[in-house]
Amino acid sequence: MEKKQPRGIKEAWRKFLVALKRRPQLIPLCAMVLSFLFYSLNLSYISDTTAKIQGTGMGLAGFCTMLFSMLCFMCFLNAFPYRKKTNWLMVILMFAMLAIIITADVFYIQAIYAAVFRAENPIIVTRSIEYIAYAEWYLRIHIWMLGITIALIILLPVYGKLLRKVKTSIDVEDNGNMGTIDIAGDD
Repeated sequence: MEKKQPRGIKEAWRKFLVALKRRPQLIPLCAMVLSFLFYSLNLSYISDTTAKIQGTGMGLAGFCTMLFSMLCFMCFLNAFPYRKKTNWLMVILMFAMLAIIITADVFYIQAIYAAVFRAENPIIVTRSIEYIAYAEWYLRIHIWMLGITIALIILLPVYGKLLRKVKTSIDVEDNGNMGTIDIAGDD
């Protein structure tokens, strides 16, 4: 009788680790996707804040964050092509775009503070406009998520080597008991 290969959670985990060993850049890519999704899903708070405060450059900062987030994906995918060397020009361009995104977020937070703490006619955050506080909080979280993404990109060679050391091979029985095979032929 032939023994079946192991299946289930253990096999799925092994296949997942094999995929990570071959493409460890999927880890920072997932972090980048999560940070972009987080910003996108909370964009309504940021848009409402822009409409309420109407500060100089707030709309441009939100636009730059969205635009450079999408362009950053393209740079990331071109920076780490499958089974090819790293494209360092794209890596540098990607880090420049990440810096622009963080700068736009910081600028937006400063515009919120300028509107809330200004001497003349400050905007008082009440229950009806609490989205301003949420927007500021979500922008801070977005900056932290981008920082984690940058750290994962920088540490990619380190944990890439560690992942390659993880044993993912399957032990097969009777593999060492094979005798020599005579291919000379019996003519």
